[in-house]
Amino acid sequence: MIRISTLAASVKPSATLAAGAKARQLKAAGIKVFDFSLGEPDFNTPKHICDAAERAALAGNTHYTPTSGTPEVKAAICKWYKTFHGLDCAPENVIVSNGAKHSIHNALAATVGAGDEVVIPTPYWVSYSDLVSMTGATPVLVTTTPESGFKMTPAQLRAAITPRTRVLMLNSPNNPTGSVYSRAELEALVDAMDATDAAILSDEIYEQLIYGGAKPTCVATLRPWLKDRTITISGASKSYAMTGWRMGWAIAPPALVKAMDTIQSQETSCPSSVSQAALVAALTGPQECVAEMRAEFAHRRELTVGLLTALPGVKLPVPDGAFYAFFDVSAYFGKTFGDKVVTDSLTFCGALLEQAHVNLVPGVAFGAEGFVRMSFATSRDVIEGGIGRLKDWLRTGK
Repeated sequence: MIRISTLAASVKPSATLAAGAKARQLKAAGIKVFDFSLGEPDFNTPKHICDAAERAALAGNTHYTPTSGTPEVKAAICKWYKTFHGLDCAPENVIVSNGAKHSIHNALAATVGAGDEVVIPTPYWVSYSDLVSMTGATPVLVTTTPESGFKMTPAQLRAAITPRTRVLMLNSPNNPTGSVYSRAELEALVDAMDATDAAILSDEIYEQLIYGGAKPTCVATLRPWLKDRTITISGASKSYAMTGWRMGWAIAPPALVKAMDTIQSQETSCPSSVSQAALVAALTGPQECVAEMRAEFAHRRELTVGLLTALPGVKLPVPDGAFYAFFDVSAYFGKTFGDKVVTDSLTFCGALLEQAHVNLVPGVAFGAEGFVRMSFATSRDVIEGGIGRLKDWLRTGK
């Protein structure tokens, strides 16, 4: 029998993908499931982006590209950051990868290893800690609370930093909470890093999905010295509904980009040529599609918040960005639903899916027991129907 490596045995499956797989199994059995597990826009990729991919394929642009991306896609990324954030970057600062998750992996693989520490505020996206652990480094989790808006304070950051700290991972707008750090809050955090030599990995993939008075901030623009200390991560999956195209990127100092390029050359040779052509169209073409999707997500946010806050015992911090509601269901722990005793977020979500066919992701996967995550990147009818089903199910608890 082939033995499984220690690395493979130590990595946990993605909780969000696992939740989606369970829902698909029930759907395949003919059961109607209200699935709120995956962070994937339900919109189709805009037509002008698909058209660009078709033109590229028909023109024969189906061969290997440079490992870190074509000159055209790098130029498009640089122009977009100058326009959207006022950030000056050059092609040697940019590497395009097979999705933002791949970009994060490459960045960590190029910066940390055994004996190093990576500071991560919780709640955090389910893959962060495992991506760190896969390098041999140690994730250092810093607990935030609803009272702080799920935001880490400078005092918490300073307390978490040790001589072994190599990277701070930030994510604003945040998955799973939807919290958005203000520019002043981020300035206070990065200033707490000034006396260290640690890097900042800033995952900004939800930067165009913000609501109300919240504003996105590119961390690399906060202080002049940050351009040499920051790894900016983003991608096309969320803002342009391009999850399956697998287009992510990193902006970083040239020496680090070169190291990531070397790693990527051994992993995948290069990103998809056709997807890169599509990304150029996304970044340089009409942006009304983003505004339209953002407006619809804003309506869904209002609907979701209104329905969830009306549920007894549910506590919901209002999300300012992304497309998730992260709410406290701990008031239902200790109750029995059918033949299931709910003791934590995992058993809560399991019983809910099995009995009411509503699929949420347990907060424990995000480092926040007592909470569950709901994606409202789905139709208003599904949101109303699913929360209605959740409401009826909660009433059955004894």
